[in-house]
Amino acid sequence: MAAEPCSSTSSSSSSSSLRITVERNPSESRLSQLDIKCWPKWGCSPGRYQLKFDAEETCYLLKGRVKAYPKGSSEAVEFGAGDLVTIPKGLSCTWDVSVAVDKHYKFESSSSSS
Repeated sequence: MAAEPCSSTSSSSSSSSLRITVERNPSESRLSQLDIKCWPKWGCSPGRYQLKFDAEETCYLLKGRVKAYPKGSSEAVEFGAGDLVTIPKGLSCTWDVSVAVDKHYKFESSSSSS
């Protein structure tokens, strides 16, 4: 699962190392290990959304289709229903939602208190 080097000239900024990772169709045992059914839910209708992630987010899409365009990158990351997605802290991106999204999500908190 190594990332392939980019042939385009990279406008080197700190955000270029922030990558959205997508795990396609994780197993039921993986989902129950993460306790996803207990995570809060969020949804949105089709449209374009400017998002900035102040904490790492892991989400599991129940429905939807998204093309995410990380700021400073020409590459879009596509994900949809059945995908487990991790978005790094500090990433700014535009979500182009073609099919309404319904997802479970969890933010990694930097504090140890719950």
